[in-house]
Amino acid sequence: MSRRSGILEFAVLGLLRESPMHGYELRKRLNTSLGVFRAFSYGTLYPCLKTLVANGWLIEEPGNAPEDALAATLAGRRAKIVYRLTAEGKEHFEDLLSQTGPDAYEDEHFAARFAFFGQTSRDVRVRVLEGRRSRLEDRLDKMRVSFARTRERLDDYTLELQRHGMESVEREVRWLNELIESERAGRDLKGSASEGSAQQNNTSGATGNLPRSGDTPRSDTPDDTAT
Repeated sequence: MSRRSGILEFAVLGLLRESPMHGYELRKRLNTSLGVFRAFSYGTLYPCLKTLVANGWLIEEPGNAPEDALAATLAGRRAKIVYRLTAEGKEHFEDLLSQTGPDAYEDEHFAARFAFFGQTSRDVRVRVLEGRRSRLEDRLDKMRVSFARTRERLDDYTLELQRHGMESVEREVRWLNELIESERAGRDLKGSASEGSAQQNNTSGATGNLPRSGDTPRSDTPDDTAT
């Protein structure tokens, strides 16, 4: 499984832990509440859901809303499928939440992990934040060395872009310092996990959440009634 697929599976399990949803709701939450997934192709979600069902972490159920069933019947289509987290799926997600390895510090994975910090224990949150800070401090050191080595050979605009990149990383390090201090003092952030995700998205220059080549959403979106 690729790293990006693993991040998507993590986020889907986390969202479904909050409540059962059908495919359209999941797509909307992934793209609006969790901005890190805005560059995922819509077609990526459905194979992910099928994999999670096959693993026993999700089950598929028919939609319960009468109007949905009636509309589907009149249109000659089957009712929307609702995805629900199983007990095994909840246990698997909790295991993923407890992991603090290097993957948790990477740009996109960290953004997804941070979005579910409200469901994560404090000691794990601190370890993930400290790991992320260490990763960015190493990145910042390398950027400064590169800047000092190449500044005489670069034009003003390229230099300004490099300065902007360093300032973005410095901002995120300061933000992480504040979060770590709050966690160690036993203070919880106000608001929901989605608000925390919005705060993280403000540091997108440091976390590298820009769309990549080949990741732009496709127009051939699957029929929502199938999910």
